[in-house]
Amino acid sequence: MEEMTKRQSGKEQSLPAVKDEDEASQFVDSNQAASGTKPREFWPHHTDFVLSCVGYAVGFGSIWRFPYLCYKNGGGAFLIPYIICMVVCGVPLFYMELAIAQFSGASPLALWEICPLLKGVGWGMIVISGLVCIYYNIILTWVIYYLVRSFAARVPWSTCSNWWNTCDCTETEALYFGNFTDANATDGREFAWPGNTRCNLTGPIAANLSQTASDEFWRYNALQQSSGITDLGGIHWGLFFSLAFAWLIIFACVFKGVKSVGKVVYFTATSPYVFLFILLVRNAMLPGSWRGVKFYIKPVWSKLANLDIWHEAALQVFFSLGPAWGGLITMASFNKFKNNCYRDSIIVPAINCLTSIFGGFVIFSVIGFMAQQTNKEVEDVVAKGPGLVFVVYPEAIAQMPLAPLWAVLFFLMLITIGVDSQFGMFETMTSSFIDEFPNQLRKYKTPFVAAMCLLEFLLGLPLVTRGGIYLFTIFDWFIGTFALCIIALLEIIAIFYIYGIRRFLNDIESMLGHRPGYFWVAMWCCVTPLALVLILVSIAVNFTNPVLEDYKFPPGSLVFGWLLGSISVAVIPIVAAYRIYKVGKGSFLERVRFLMKPTPNWGPQQSCVSTGPEVVKMLPA
Repeated sequence: MEEMTKRQSGKEQSLPAVKDEDEASQFVDSNQAASGTKPREFWPHHTDFVLSCVGYAVGFGSIWRFPYLCYKNGGGAFLIPYIICMVVCGVPLFYMELAIAQFSGASPLALWEICPLLKGVGWGMIVISGLVCIYYNIILTWVIYYLVRSFAARVPWSTCSNWWNTCDCTETEALYFGNFTDANATDGREFAWPGNTRCNLTGPIAANLSQTASDEFWRYNALQQSSGITDLGGIHWGLFFSLAFAWLIIFACVFKGVKSVGKVVYFTATSPYVFLFILLVRNAMLPGSWRGVKFYIKPVWSKLANLDIWHEAALQVFFSLGPAWGGLITMASFNKFKNNCYRDSIIVPAINCLTSIFGGFVIFSVIGFMAQQTNKEVEDVVAKGPGLVFVVYPEAIAQMPLAPLWAVLFFLMLITIGVDSQFGMFETMTSSFIDEFPNQLRKYKTPFVAAMCLLEFLLGLPLVTRGGIYLFTIFDWFIGTFALCIIALLEIIAIFYIYGIRRFLNDIESMLGHRPGYFWVAMWCCVTPLALVLILVSIAVNFTNPVLEDYKFPPGSLVFGWLLGSISVAVIPIVAAYRIYKVGKGSFLERVRFLMKPTPNWGPQQSCVSTGPEVVKMLPA
C-alpha cells in the first residue's frame, strides 16, 4: 500500500492560483501543446450548446412515442405523471450530468477519474450509445427513403395500382365509400379493387380484410418484410443507399467536432419547429382534425390510479431527456468553466416537454382527420411506434391536396429531428475514445470519425435486409431500458455517496458562484435514487417479450436481445475487476477503497482549484 499512499499524496502538490478563466485556458493549452496533443475544444457560443442539447433531447420519440403514450394513458392526464417524473428524476439527473461534466471538462470515460472503481459505467454509456446509433440511424434511413419517394407527381402510397400491392389493398376512399361486404367471387372470376388491381378470389370478400395503400407500401416496398427473423433475406438496396447517405450526413456534421456541430444545429434544432407549425396549421384546416385534438387533450383521470402510467412516464423521461446515455456529459464537457449549467438544466427539459406536447397536437390533428375519412373512432386509427409515422401520417398526407409537398415537409422535419439526437450519441463514442487516447487519436480525429461511421454503417447492414424490421424490434425492445436506470443509479452513488455531496456542491459553487439549494440535495440524495429503484422494480415486474403485430419471436432471438441489453451493464463489474487487479499490492478491501478515491488527475477543467480544498487539478510537469 506504500505505492498507493505516494500516488494519493500527489494531490497535495497544488498548482498556482490562476486569475481568470482565459489565463487558465492558456495554461492548459500550453501543457497540451508541450505534450504534443491538440487542445480540447470548447463550444464557440453558449447558444451552440443549448441548441445541441435541445436537438439531442427532442428526437423521434417526441413525435411517435409521446403521442402514443398520451393516447394509451388517459390523454391529458398523462401529463401529470410525466411532469412529476421530469421534476423528481429527469431534471435532477440532467443538472447533475451537466454540472459534473462542465466542472471536469471530461467525456464519459475520462470523467471516472472521480471514482476509478466505476469507470465501467463510462464504458456502459459508450456501449449503449454505440448500439442505439446502429438502429436509430435505421429510422433515419426509412425517413430518407420516404423523402426520396415523395418527389413524385403523386405519392406512391396513395394508390393500389403498384407492383407491390396485393389483392387486399384498398385506397382510403374505398374504406367508407365502397361497400364490399356482400361481394362474392368464385374461382376463375376476377374482382376489381380500387386502382384496377385484379385478383382471382373464392368466397365472400369481407371489408375488414383490406389493407390501406400506405400500409402495403410500408410492408412490401419500404421494408419488403420477410416472414420472420430467421428469414433475413437479401439486402434491400434502396435502404442500403439510404443508410449510406444517413451516415454521410452524420460524418459531414460531426467530423470537426463541436465546431461543425455548433454550426449545423442552428438549422437542425430550429427548423423542426417551423415544419411542425406549418403542418399544424395545415392539419387544423382538415375536416375532423378537432376530433383528434379533443381525444388527445381530454383527460381520463381514472388512469392515474394505474401504476403502468407512472412506469411509462418515467421511461419516457429517460428516452426524451437522455440522462445516463453519455450524450449530455459529452456535450457539457465542451462548456467553458463558468457557464451557467443550472439555467441550461431548466431551459432544455422545459423546451423538450413543450415540444413533445406540441408534436402531439400535430399528430393527433391528422389522426382525427383520418378517423373522419375512414369513418372510424380515433382510438381505432392510432398506431404505435413506426406505424404512426410511416403508415398513419403518410396515409393522411395522401388525402391532402399537394400531397408530395406535405410529404416532403414532414419527412424533412423528421430528418432534422433525427440527426440532432444522433450527433450526441455518436459524439459520445468518438470524444470518449479521443479523450482516453489523446496522443494516438486527437491528431487524427477526422480519419477516426470516418472509421467509426464506417463501422456503424457495416453493423447496421443486417437491419436493412428484408428481415431487418424484426432485428430493429429486438434492438429497440432490449437496449436502454433497465441498463439506463442501473447506470443512472451508479452515477448517483459515485457522485453523492462516494465522492461526496459536499464536494460536489463546492464544485458547483466554484463554477456558478452559489451552491444548489436544499431541494436539489434532497432530490439527488433521496428522491431521485428512490425513484430509480422503483422504476427498476416496475420494469422487472411489467416486462414482456417483444411484440411485432402477431409475430412471435423465437427463443433464440430473445436470448440475443438479452445479450444486447446486458452488455452495457456487464462491462461495469468487468472493468471494476480489471482495475482492482491492476492496483497491485494490498488486500482486496484496500484496493477497493483506493479505487473509490479520485485520482490526482481529477479536478476542474482549468488549472484553478475549486472552492473546496479536496480536489486539485494535476497537470503534467
